[in-house]
Amino acid sequence: MKTNTVNIQKTSLSAISVMICTFISRILGFLRVAVIGAYFGATGEADVLNSVFSVPNNLRKLMAEGALSSAFIPVLTESLVKEQDMSSTKKLVRNILTFQVLILVPVCILSIIYSDFLINRILFEFTDPYLQGLAVSLFKWFISYLLLISISAVIMAVLNSKNYFFIPSITPILFSITVISSVVFFYRSMGIFSMVVGVLTGGILQIVFQLPVYLREGFDFKPDTDFSNNYFKKIMKNWFPVVATASIFAISQQIAMRFASGLETGSSSALSYAIVFWQLPFGIFSASIITVLFPRMSKFAAAGKRPELLETMNTGVINLFSLLLPSSLFIFIMGPELISIAMQRGSFTPENTYLTSFVLKGFAPGLFIIGFFNFMQRFYYSVHNYRKPFIYALIVCIFDVVLSLILKETPLRVCGLAVANSLAFSAGALLMLFDIKSSYSDYNFRKMIINKIKISVSVFIPSAVLLYSRNYLGEIWKAGLSIELLFYFLFSVLIFTASVLVFYAILKVDFIFFRKRRLA
Repeated sequence: MKTNTVNIQKTSLSAISVMICTFISRILGFLRVAVIGAYFGATGEADVLNSVFSVPNNLRKLMAEGALSSAFIPVLTESLVKEQDMSSTKKLVRNILTFQVLILVPVCILSIIYSDFLINRILFEFTDPYLQGLAVSLFKWFISYLLLISISAVIMAVLNSKNYFFIPSITPILFSITVISSVVFFYRSMGIFSMVVGVLTGGILQIVFQLPVYLREGFDFKPDTDFSNNYFKKIMKNWFPVVATASIFAISQQIAMRFASGLETGSSSALSYAIVFWQLPFGIFSASIITVLFPRMSKFAAAGKRPELLETMNTGVINLFSLLLPSSLFIFIMGPELISIAMQRGSFTPENTYLTSFVLKGFAPGLFIIGFFNFMQRFYYSVHNYRKPFIYALIVCIFDVVLSLILKETPLRVCGLAVANSLAFSAGALLMLFDIKSSYSDYNFRKMIINKIKISVSVFIPSAVLLYSRNYLGEIWKAGLSIELLFYFLFSVLIFTASVLVFYAILKVDFIFFRKRRLA
């Protein structure tokens, strides 16, 4: 019991340190979006920029921190647990890096050669010839980011499996700083292509920053095309269903961007900006918990420790709900204020703020639902079940596309794409929940439900007070950033957070920040 308590405390501390770094990264991400919004606004050029960069951003989910890492981490962890020396693990890492280069270099070259066909015939619906040409030019540069972020993701997975979480979590901070600096310093001379300098330089820095620890642990970049070892075969066996699952989501998101590019000017930018604001709490909380608990679940699964595996999974679900439910309600209520403070300046108008916040309201209800869905995917992967996540992802994608086609033609317009996404993931999450309940009879379902009820009760009163105060003060966000608006927003964040935490403490919610005190 004492050992398990210590492990839980270490896990909580790791998750908190990752959250802090991710919080800083997301704040810088806000600043990055604010800078982009100030320079490019929600114009046709901004639509092109946001749309084109979404392509390598979605593809990285297949070859980077998405599919490949999901297949790689459980097997890498298994090799660390079962092997007496590091030779097999080092060979496995070389195999993965070599495999990535052999796949991605041809993909990047072909994408550059056929960029005109890909952009104008398949991916987007831009009708302005100037915007079409700009999209093609940007795509030729941005696609190379896919190779850089994929290599960085393998290094990150290796370090996470060796219980290094802090160093990898800093790399997104470097990326944001680089992009911001590039736009600020090179916009006058390079225009929209200043983003290219920032993105590619940031991608390189993400690799370089992790190198000292990676090399110190005995890993290297020697090419190894001997793919006959069993661990690599196991990864490939796992990767194909995982990449199929990730492909469904990438295709679904790319379809949403295509739908948005065919709506009113500014729709693609509003969708992209809303996703950035939605990802602030999602990235801080969901990604942090998955980063720490996925390797842990994989270790318990590899060691055959089923009770510890299920307890870790339950811990993740409860803490996701305790963090993402209040986050969801806060951004739903305070979206216009948040976006006005961060972006409403320069070329970004009050109308842009309203449209972006409208889209954000559509995404907000899906915050915990998508967090739960992604976390449970990792649970299935940790026990080497790759069929069910694929089936659930396919169902979500079909629902998402059908609902998007319907809702984008309603008065919701681009917000309909966000609402469709939230509804589709709700269906997938419910299917997962029913499956877990029926497949794992020893899963402590009652503990999860009790904690969810406590969390919902804890969040209700602070949310009602927040909504009342916002309605009382009116639409002060329309004037943009001001001392009054900034004070009101920061005061609201402080009071809302403190109130929720007080209720969590009173109702004894199994909350991550209370774990050390309660388990000591």
